[in-house]
Amino acid sequence: MKPKITKSDAEWKSQLTPEQYRIAREKGTERAFTGQYHDCKEPGVYRCVCCGVELFNSATKYDSGSGWPSFYRPLNSENIAEHEDTSLFMRRTEVMCAQCGAHLGHVFPDGPQPTGLRYCINSASLKLEKKD
Repeated sequence: MKPKITKSDAEWKSQLTPEQYRIAREKGTERAFTGQYHDCKEPGVYRCVCCGVELFNSATKYDSGSGWPSFYRPLNSENIAEHEDTSLFMRRTEVMCAQCGAHLGHVFPDGPQPTGLRYCINSASLKLEKKD
């Protein structure tokens, strides 16, 4: 793993759109069914919008009906960090980029096989690198 990426808030704000900053750096969320990738079927690799590290492969993306891009497995588990999230009177597992700490979304134990997991990720935290 590469050294962790750290930047000031001003640096992140200059690099990201206001929506990307709110979600990735301030742990926000986008409204269901509004994100750029919620219904995307194009092949490729989804990278962190902040640092570019590879997070998910489109081959593991599926329609969970939740309104957010959902994946049953990360591309490389070393690129994903998890943290217990007890905000909003709920107990969930937050998913973050292990490289830069960007908030990605949450993982739930109600996904399809072979993992049984649903990585429910904000489109604003991702950038699709399309593959042919």
